[in-house]
Parts: sequence; structure tokens; C-alpha cells
Amino acid sequence: MCTCARTARFRKGRSPRTAESTGGRGAPKPVTANAAPPMHPKTLLATVLLLLAQALPAAPRRTLRTAAKHPAATQHTTPRTTPHDAHTSAGQAPAAKRTLRLTVGGAGEAAFSHEFRVPAPPNDTAHRSGGRNRFDIPHASLTLGCDFGRGWSFGSEAVFVHGGKRSDGGKESDGTLVLEQLWIRKSFGSACALSIGELVVPVGSTNKYHAPTDFFTVYRPEGENTLLPSTWHETGIAVQGHAGAWEYEAMLLPGLDSDRFGSGGWISGGAHSPRLAKPGAALAGAFRIDNSSVRGLRIGLSGYAGNSFSTSLGDRKSPQYGNVRGTVLIGTLDLRYDGRNFVVRSHFNYGYLTDSGRISAYNASRGAGTGADTAPLGAVGSDAIAAGIEVGYDLFSFAPRLHARGEEFHLFVRYEYYDSMYDTAADVVRDLRCSRRRFVAGCDYKPVRNIVIKAQYAHGLLRAPRDKAPSLSLGIAYSGIFVQ
Repeated sequence: MCTCARTARFRKGRSPRTAESTGGRGAPKPVTANAAPPMHPKTLLATVLLLLAQALPAAPRRTLRTAAKHPAATQHTTPRTTPHDAHTSAGQAPAAKRTLRLTVGGAGEAAFSHEFRVPAPPNDTAHRSGGRNRFDIPHASLTLGCDFGRGWSFGSEAVFVHGGKRSDGGKESDGTLVLEQLWIRKSFGSACALSIGELVVPVGSTNKYHAPTDFFTVYRPEGENTLLPSTWHETGIAVQGHAGAWEYEAMLLPGLDSDRFGSGGWISGGAHSPRLAKPGAALAGAFRIDNSSVRGLRIGLSGYAGNSFSTSLGDRKSPQYGNVRGTVLIGTLDLRYDGRNFVVRSHFNYGYLTDSGRISAYNASRGAGTGADTAPLGAVGSDAIAAGIEVGYDLFSFAPRLHARGEEFHLFVRYEYYDSMYDTAADVVRDLRCSRRRFVAGCDYKPVRNIVIKAQYAHGLLRAPRDKAPSLSLGIAYSGIFVQ
């Protein structure tokens, strides 16, 4: 067969016959163009090892995180894979492992004050010329939260009050460590979430915004901090959510205890209990609604309603107190504006207590020998009021370089008026010293967003000169999330 004919047969897909196929001997074997050269043994061994390494499961890669520095942040950050999660059907990719998102944060403040004149006691008509200095750590808190996924989350906040120490007969005893928050939350979307546990009661501006970077003054606003529990927290159930520019929260909680109401602080002491478990004979309700439709402006409305006399630890079997309820009604309105280099914050609170005369008589009848936690605190007013406003302007708006770096320097003024005995029952004598006005002027410097340095001068505008108590205060505070 000629060469041309053999080539034509090869192009038609027929391979030419070799010497082995035809039985011939000595004919050379044809070499095709696609034949690979023989592999070297070392190359073959390296290829096999590479295939085995790819088939084995890869070890988890270790990464350094800031959260690992905190002992609690290293626990349960990655859930274990269950047999059900590891099982996958043929042709189905394995499900991704769910990781827990941990959040660690906190806030704290340190303050120094010099009082130029110490307020005199009620029975002292002489002026006191001497002053005094005060060093204090009003609050220091640590927050810990975790997002478990599928809408479940956890949050907690532990607070040291006054540095965790308190004075007891000239000696420092065990300090005050308060667990203000400890809750589990199930979110059903942005419009609804259910929280159960120790929760902050959303009544008043200070309870809503109690971080030290949320107000200009060295200490918390005096009016709300005097008349309402601060920070007010209770064990209860809350429903919250937001839709557009609206936010809401409604809470069911135990009622206040009228045994701890008084003339100077109205119902602020009623949230505390000397028992390990707080009595819950009466339930109360609280709510808050916020709107931020206008840019830079946030308006909040909150309220509280609940009985207080039936939650006391005292004896209620006396016939003269059979129909006493001690219903507490509180309504608050607050607004916050931040724009055009101005910051404006204001609030208005009004409260009403039914049966205030009979509650005052009952508390007085118990006497001062029942212990420090239950001693009477004086007659309680039927009505209480608190109003305040603070305005600050950022001077760094005239320094574009500092303003661009996020630094702020506010000059501010604050005025507030509050009266824990704004009105009283017919058989209760009103104490005019409970009506207080206060003026504060100062400055706040924020080198970064989460740190603020404060300085202020405060002067009381009270009726008696001995009660004005002018003071100069300095403070430094921080607030933020450390790990997220």
C-alpha cells in the first residue's frame, strides 16, 4: 500500500496496522503525538502526596483577635458541629458552621468636686464658710452580649457604683455591685422583639441615655436622678421594635415599694428592696415611644403606671389601710437635637401618687427602729415635677482641621428645676426646700468619640442662701464597645 493511501485511511479514523496487529515481526511501533513521556518515580511520589494532602481535612487556622484578651470572650465562640450538621446527602454541599458574635463594652467616669460652701442642715440657720473636696467614681460598668443567631441574643451589664465602696460607720465595707441588665431576647424581625430578664425601665431621658458621654454635666442630670430611680432596672418582660422613624418599647414589671418613698427623693427609693427577691404583689407597666423623622432630632414619650402600697414588706391587715393603693403615675417628654454644631437636650417629667397622705402616715408609724433599709424617709408629696434643658455649641466648628479629625469642644449651659413636693395631700406639710433650681456652665472636650473631659461650675438657685452650695467640678469619662 502506498503512503498516500495509508494517510487517507488514518484521516478517516482508522489507525494503521502495526507489526503486532498483523503478526509481523521487526516492524517498529508507531509513536502518536499525544503520548506522554514516562513519569520519574520522585515526581510520581510527590504527586501522590499532594493528592493525599488535599483529601485530608484542613486544620482550623488560628487567628489573633482582640476578644481573646478577655477570658469570657474566648468561651463558646464557635459551636460544635453535631452529627446532623455534618451529614450531607450526595451532591449537596456541607452547611456552613454558625459562629457566635460576642460583644464586650463598658463605660466609666471619675469626678472631682470642690464645694465652696457646705449646705447646712435644716435646723442650722448659720452660714457655713468652710468648703470641702470630693473625689468619686460615680459609675463604672462592663457590658457583655452575644448574638447566638436565628434571632436569639443575650445582654448583660454589671455596674460598680461609687467605685464599689461605700462608707459604713467610718469604715469601708463591701461595695455596691449592681447587675443592671441580664436578659435573653428573641427577635422576630426589626418590628418586634421579646426580651425577658433584668431590663432597664424605659422611663425618662436619663434611664434611656445614662452613659456618661450622653450628657454634658460631670454628674447625671440632677432633677431626674433625684425623683426617679437611676438607673431604673427591674426583672420583667418587654416587647420592643422599630418601623421607619418610629421606635417603641412596652414593659411589664413589678411595682414600686412605697415604704421607701420620701420627701427629698419622692419615689426614687422604691425600686430597691432589702430582700434577695423583690416582692411582686403588684404589677406595673411602662412604655416608651421615640420618633426621629426630622434629621438630627429625636423626640421621646414615656410613661409608667402601677400600685406601690401592696408591694411593701410591712403588715397591711390594719383596717385603716385596707383600701390604700398608692398608685404611681409618671409621664415624661424629652428631645435631643444634634445639628448645625449645636447640641440641645431637654426633658419634662411629671408624677402623681395617690394616697400620699396615708402612705406618709404609715411610713411614719413604723418608726426609725426598723433598720436602715426600712427607716421612714419623711412625708411624701402627691405631685413631683422635673424639667431641664442643656445647650452646647461646638467651637471646633471654626477649626476645620480639628473638626475633620472628629474632635469636639462644646461650651454649654444647663438649667433645671425640680420639686419632689410640688403638691401634697391636705394632711402633709410641704417642705419648701424640696423646690430646687440649678444653673450649670462648663465645657466638654472629646479628643475621640468615646472619651470626654468635662469641667463645670454649678450654682443652686434656692430660697435659702445656705442651700445654694456653689461648686466646681472636673471629670473624665469613657463609653464604647471594645470587641464586636
